Amino acid sequence: MAESVTTQEAGEEKPKWRIVGPGIVAAATGVGAGDLVATALAGSLYGYVLLWAAVLGCIFKIILVEGTGRWYLSTGKTIFQGWRSLGIWTSWYFGIYVVLWGFVYGASGMASAALPLAALFPAVPLNVFAIASGLVALVLVWFGKYGGLEKIMTVLVGILFVSVVGSAILAVPNLGGIMSGLVPRIPEGSMFYVLGIAGGVGGTITLAAYGYWLKEKGWSKPSWMRVMRIDNSVAYTVTGILAVAMLIVGAELLYSANIALSEGGDGLIDLADVLAQRYGTVWSVIFLVGFWAASFSSLIGVWNGVSLMFADFVVNFRKHPKDLSADKAPSSGSKQARAYMLWLTFPPMLLLLAGKPFAIIVAYGVLGSLFMPFLAVTLLWLLNTKRVPKRWRNGPVSNVLLSLVALVFIVLGAQELYNQIAALFA
Repeated sequence: MAESVTTQEAGEEKPKWRIVGPGIVAAATGVGAGDLVATALAGSLYGYVLLWAAVLGCIFKIILVEGTGRWYLSTGKTIFQGWRSLGIWTSWYFGIYVVLWGFVYGASGMASAALPLAALFPAVPLNVFAIASGLVALVLVWFGKYGGLEKIMTVLVGILFVSVVGSAILAVPNLGGIMSGLVPRIPEGSMFYVLGIAGGVGGTITLAAYGYWLKEKGWSKPSWMRVMRIDNSVAYTVTGILAVAMLIVGAELLYSANIALSEGGDGLIDLADVLAQRYGTVWSVIFLVGFWAASFSSLIGVWNGVSLMFADFVVNFRKHPKDLSADKAPSSGSKQARAYMLWLTFPPMLLLLAGKPFAIIVAYGVLGSLFMPFLAVTLLWLLNTKRVPKRWRNGPVSNVLLSLVALVFIVLGAQELYNQIAALFA
């Protein structure tokens, strides 16, 4: 799909034809190995019954990211600057969260990118690949520009798409099962998986980074609103297709054979072994390359997008909300953004080498359980106030949809918070 955006509409010197970009970056960053395993695991346990939850999850992400993009394009302020206008408490929460999150994600993200490489080259220790992945991501983002990052992410998404959708096609999906799976049903004991699929696939702090990538792309005015919505919808439709494909793989290859998967990235290694038995080593290798593409795209997306958010926080933390604008948000080449890139890369290597301290993991989990409800509720708040021009505020339908999204994430967050506290006292 393509659309010509004229000079008058876009506020640019030349017409723009390419309309898919920041959404692909956001979607690729949000879809990691854990998300793919969670969906395949649901398929292995319930067949096609929870397919509707994967579709719903795609819609949820479109709603959230559209709200983030609409906030930026209509106000000229980043999402952090919007949070800042709601009170200093939002800045304290985000500041603590982003520091802890970066420390733990740096280790888990590097380890996830290393898993498929270690499976392909078992003679090389996992930590060697993990550290190398972090260093390569650092170099690419440190010296690269947004345009180059977008091209790399698009290629990685293409690799992931071929491997995951190709695996689903090879599994010969049951069309009748797919159609019946679109009818909402919640089997006994499946609520955890329903909420996890609907709320988890492609959903992290990186959803909030979408506005920063719009800024890096040069889409900075309300005239880009329609383009942004198409970009967002196309990107998260691709995410939805990936989720559906992984559920099909789980249903066809694992459910019928009663094969169990491990949780996290190890589950994709298990799945690669199943694919090797069914379709040969070549397709198993293709799947592992796709697994690597998912993990590495998340890595470089975080190194870029969350670093931009951190830089915005550092520079504008003490400023009055009325004095803020996206023009005052630092670029990826700023010293603040680069400081966070270093934080993502080097301190987490200690976690890789020494194991992950329990207290840090629990603190990360508690704060993490609150972030998506925080994003959904604050977007609902911001988009219904005079901070947004009247034309771009939420209407009744937007409010209902965003309220539903907020409710789901509040339930998910409360559940995760309970789990983390229970783990603390276990």
